Amino acid sequence: MKLKLQSFLLFSLALFFIPSSVLAGSEPVNEVRQLIESEYVDIVPDSVLNKSTISELLEELDPYTNFMSKNEFEQFMNGIEQRIVGVGVVLEEHERGVQIVSVVPGAPADQAGILAGDIITHADGEELAGKSVQAAIPFISGSANTLVTLTIERPSVKSFRKTLRRQEIQLVNVEQMMLGGNVGYIRLHSFSEDAAKSIQKAIRQMPEAESWILDLRDNGGGHVGAAQQVMGLFPKMKQAYQIKYRDKTETFPVIEQPIQFHGPVALLVNSYSASASEMVAASVKERKAATLYGQTTYGKGSMQTMYQLSDDSVLKMTIARFLTPGGKKVDQVGVKPNSLTKKGMEIQVAHEHQLISQWSNYKRLPALDAVPVTKTFDVEMTMPMKWNDSEFKEAIQLIELGGGEQAVTVEKKNGRTITVKPEKQLKAGASYILVIHPKWKNLQGKLMKQGVYMGVAVDGK
Repeated sequence: MKLKLQSFLLFSLALFFIPSSVLAGSEPVNEVRQLIESEYVDIVPDSVLNKSTISELLEELDPYTNFMSKNEFEQFMNGIEQRIVGVGVVLEEHERGVQIVSVVPGAPADQAGILAGDIITHADGEELAGKSVQAAIPFISGSANTLVTLTIERPSVKSFRKTLRRQEIQLVNVEQMMLGGNVGYIRLHSFSEDAAKSIQKAIRQMPEAESWILDLRDNGGGHVGAAQQVMGLFPKMKQAYQIKYRDKTETFPVIEQPIQFHGPVALLVNSYSASASEMVAASVKERKAATLYGQTTYGKGSMQTMYQLSDDSVLKMTIARFLTPGGKKVDQVGVKPNSLTKKGMEIQVAHEHQLISQWSNYKRLPALDAVPVTKTFDVEMTMPMKWNDSEFKEAIQLIELGGGEQAVTVEKKNGRTITVKPEKQLKAGASYILVIHPKWKNLQGKLMKQGVYMGVAVDGK
């Protein structure tokens, strides 16, 4: 039997693999049986160990313990590293087939109008109900430029079919954007081996950021070492997690990184944030190194490792469960955010909170609701001001929540009132914050003592 492959992995949501098959008579069932007996996270009874085939053995274990051919394993690792050939979706098991967790922008599935939440029930007529992701993938995936017809279920919509052309898909693992008010946004799609380095590169490219949003929504996991490194981006973190094996528990430190987040961090999660994402979320929440926004996470608190077998096939087997540094369970429980947030509103809510934390001494004015996209704002001060045109740009900001700063022009209406006009129409259905920083002096030469801000909700019609 060959030695363990790769580092420990935490990964529950998979991407498409190239199909392959292993003849039943050639299965290394004795090797698999020995590994399960000696290394599986729980003691397995003889009634299970005496099963005659690998599939029968694994049916009695947890859903994250899987057998893969050499080609399937290569594609599994490519998925973690964001290198795939397929139609461009992330999947999880579902009782009626396989459910789509997320769709890669611009990929064949996206171009065909397939959505996250859709359930693939058949692939080229093959029923997928009752199949694991690994078992379903050979029917969906294939070589580049070949076709596959998927049968899709969607809530409140009659079942329908889509024929897609498979293609090579180059996934971007880290996305970044500077949000209005100097809030740096970074999204991590997978805990690949270079995840922490990619995040550090994004941090370097946004030197003006004063606070951060790290987005782990729909992130199904990856390498344990990568999770330790990402936790090392948080200055307050010292311990990463506990790993509970069958017969012992060990505590692991973070791997401190040379570049770290400076300023407050908001961490976004949802019900598809799994495994390594949950490890990071649970630990930084416990240590108050970040504030979590979103929905309770998936609840996969187990760890798998890879064993290469004599025929080059691979057994991915659950060998442990992870706990927070303080010993809290994640498996089948998930991580509850500090701020439970409506799905789809996580960035906006976190962005607003990060902005408001910068303006702790500012006065919040009543919000404006259902304003037209052509709205202009009259701002009236409590006393006549000594307006300075050159300070308008720094003093007034109109920031789209979840987006950038909206350019505005400012006109003096009279000694106490100015008119703020967005240079472009506001986005229908979007939310903004209008902030007036204390940059001006009154007629007696005294500087404004307090800034003000207000929420602005644009009519969605």
